[in-house]
Amino acid sequence: MAEIMNMPKLGFDMAEGTLIQWAKAEGDTVSKGDVLADIETDKVTVEIEATADGTILKLLVNEGDIVPVTAPILIIGEPGEEVDLPVAGESETSVDAEVEVPSVQATPSPAPVEAATPDLQPDLVKASPLAKKVARDKNVNLSQIAGTGPGGRIVRRDVEAAAASGQASVSLSAPAFMAVSREDKNVPLTRLRQAIGRRLVEVNQEVPQFFVTHDYKMEAILAMRSEINSVLPEGEKLSVNDFVVKAVALTLREFPNLNASLVGNSVTHHGAINVGNAVAVEGGLLTVVCKNADQKSLRQISLEVKTMASQVRAGKIRPDDIEGSTFSISNLGMFEVEHFIAIINPPEAAILALGSAMEVPVVEEGEIKAGWRMKATISVDHRISDGAEAAQFMQALAKYIETPLLMMA
Repeated sequence: MAEIMNMPKLGFDMAEGTLIQWAKAEGDTVSKGDVLADIETDKVTVEIEATADGTILKLLVNEGDIVPVTAPILIIGEPGEEVDLPVAGESETSVDAEVEVPSVQATPSPAPVEAATPDLQPDLVKASPLAKKVARDKNVNLSQIAGTGPGGRIVRRDVEAAAASGQASVSLSAPAFMAVSREDKNVPLTRLRQAIGRRLVEVNQEVPQFFVTHDYKMEAILAMRSEINSVLPEGEKLSVNDFVVKAVALTLREFPNLNASLVGNSVTHHGAINVGNAVAVEGGLLTVVCKNADQKSLRQISLEVKTMASQVRAGKIRPDDIEGSTFSISNLGMFEVEHFIAIINPPEAAILALGSAMEVPVVEEGEIKAGWRMKATISVDHRISDGAEAAQFMQALAKYIETPLLMMA
């Protein structure tokens, strides 16, 4: 039986995607998992894979076409097989339909903006995220390039052509100075920020959240991490976040009500423990998902999360890597943040916000001394759980964080 493949929806504000390039042609035989095409969203370029074995009967869109999410893009089946396409308008394309919100209510101060040449303003140029990245890497001035993409948008091939010709290179021969403007400047919100804003308002209005904070002793994890990293090659060293992902996954085995989703008037306790990790991208967040994290070693977790995060930041990721989380973690520890509250990503039951591991004065056995502590706060949907269960979860989590050898069992 023939199968129609649709434009995937990859969370946040995605309402449409641009089909950049077909990797296969009509009549080609494909196997499940074969790369079929490159799809570009506002944030990333994604390789979509065949979902079934068969022959490509029909390519329904052309390279460069902008396609609404869930709209048909190709048909896979047996040679000569006929297929009835769905009537246009049946697909859901709402920009707010599946916005992910591993966002925070307290955010770090923005980094200082570096001075740029006056004629180089990439944020004001209509270009894809991948084109902007290639332009930065190749030192190309986007403002001097004519785009050949849909609606005059600058795409990767335009930047590469300009770099090859050398006609749009940024001059670095002398320092440039920008006059400071004291006039007000109106900067329109991107579609991503608008969708996130609407979704966060909905979450805060519709999801009754409560928060529980716990202070964890970090000496044991830091010592074990230092010892393990001393024998690991560069690029494979463990982070504190890797330990927390594993600890959270093991603790969720004991608390299935927090590894859950609210569906109508019932709660679904998920069999798999898939821990989402919020990753900052240009203009927003994406959540990369470590599947079955409770069954993986610390090294497996570390390598998977590092690889997916680097792919996201490079503007390319597989759909499977950012979908299917059952519990999320948002970590601002790298920004020296002591404590913050994260907002739940519905339909998940909870999200954990991690601050920095800090050396602070502590009292032990009546004496003040230095100790390493990390604050973590869990946000929970009150329709699914209560304060006592959340507090018990945070206590149980301490068992693994403060005695990390238990994670090796």
